[in-house]
Amino acid sequence: MPRAKSIDDEAVLAGVLRLVQRIGPAQFTLAAAGAEVGLSASTLVQRFGSKRALLLAADRWAVERWVGGMDEVPPGDSALDRLIAGLVHAVDVDTTPEELANSVSLLQIALADGDFHASTRDGARRLQAKIVERLTEATANGELLPATEIEALAELIEIVYHGTMISWAIHRTGRLTDALRTRFTQMLQPYRP
Repeated sequence: MPRAKSIDDEAVLAGVLRLVQRIGPAQFTLAAAGAEVGLSASTLVQRFGSKRALLLAADRWAVERWVGGMDEVPPGDSALDRLIAGLVHAVDVDTTPEELANSVSLLQIALADGDFHASTRDGARRLQAKIVERLTEATANGELLPATEIEALAELIEIVYHGTMISWAIHRTGRLTDALRTRFTQMLQPYRP
């Protein structure tokens, strides 16, 4: 009978992602991952196959967290408030500019490596569909001007999301989560009745 996993895969992947955000993918090793999550490097290889496979699994987990944040926000507030909260949900309130830079290093891999890119692109498409759902709901609720082009606005929201992160890492003013909320609120203002 196989031994029960002492640390589940989700906890391992969350720990690996935290480690990559702290030290960057270039410094990432199986030994460092094992020390971070409390498992041996050989156990990580048994469970995930390789360093690359472990990084890919952590990246996929992060993509699911990113997309899933839209569904984590409880109903009740306005659709636009839930949209903003959902987009900010997956961002750690204590993110540092250095951690964001390391996340961008992981994104660089995701843009260059086909397997990573497929996951990132799929996540971005699913996130954009969820943004469109919230914007459609906001239009139906009278929170947006009736002539608003939903698809174009959804694309703009995604651009503001990524751009705000880079701008925040450069200027380093306040918290990233606050910067995101502020930029989304400013960006949506002209579309409100």
